[in-house]
Amino acid sequence: MTDPRLTPDPARITGRVDAQIMVGHTDLCRTPDGPRYRQLILGDAVTVFATEKGWSYVQARKDDYCGFVHTVTLGEAETPTHRVLAAGSHAYRAPDIKSPDRSPLSFGSLLAATDTTGGFLATRHGYVPLQHVAPLNRTGTDPAACAQLLLHTPYLWGGNSRAGIDCSGLVQAALLACGIPCPGDSDLQQAALGTPLPKGSAVRRNDLLFWRGHVALVVDETTLIHANAGHMAVADEPIADAIARIMAQGGGPVTAHKRLAASLG
Repeated sequence: MTDPRLTPDPARITGRVDAQIMVGHTDLCRTPDGPRYRQLILGDAVTVFATEKGWSYVQARKDDYCGFVHTVTLGEAETPTHRVLAAGSHAYRAPDIKSPDRSPLSFGSLLAATDTTGGFLATRHGYVPLQHVAPLNRTGTDPAACAQLLLHTPYLWGGNSRAGIDCSGLVQAALLACGIPCPGDSDLQQAALGTPLPKGSAVRRNDLLFWRGHVALVVDETTLIHANAGHMAVADEPIADAIARIMAQGGGPVTAHKRLAASLG
């Protein structure tokens, strides 16, 4: 049985056009004007299957997620050269920190450089501080460190940006920054990522802990990091406290403990 999140609806396909997200972030909705599935951020590549009444039916290239975005958020596709590796940044109208900002940028936003000038990367979106970007071929090696850049980001169900993020969005952002393909939802992540470990196995940095509908990334043998509704933010939390709190709130026990590549951690 196909998963409608990841499989385009044949009845909605009228063509195929490459495009990308042109705004800081935008909701990827289940239906036009419907609830948010996930979010896409600036530079995310999509395939556009149909456009009608201001909405476009798309599939995201980074994780195959399908849904509807406002058509005005889309623009012509270009090949990215850099990724934002700061928690957040801005694209300015001019290469000057006092010039008006044209767009907020989230960790993981993708940019195509046209030039560098005065300490800024020039892009079609504006000028971005060089301190906040890195060439696309320079990936991270420590997902937990990437996740901790987003500490205190507000919790937002289905969120994928610095403005608001959820548990699976945080894990996806951290893994993609390290060059690790990652689905968008926690159930898909549990199925696709890492090697399962027996119950009671010792944890180590960058292990993943899953609950029903939730995921967290291990920071050390006693601490995890996760975006969660208990804190309404991305927070570090003692592992034992998180397990007890989630159980008490009706989230049930840990359903899986998985380990990423041995080179991480």
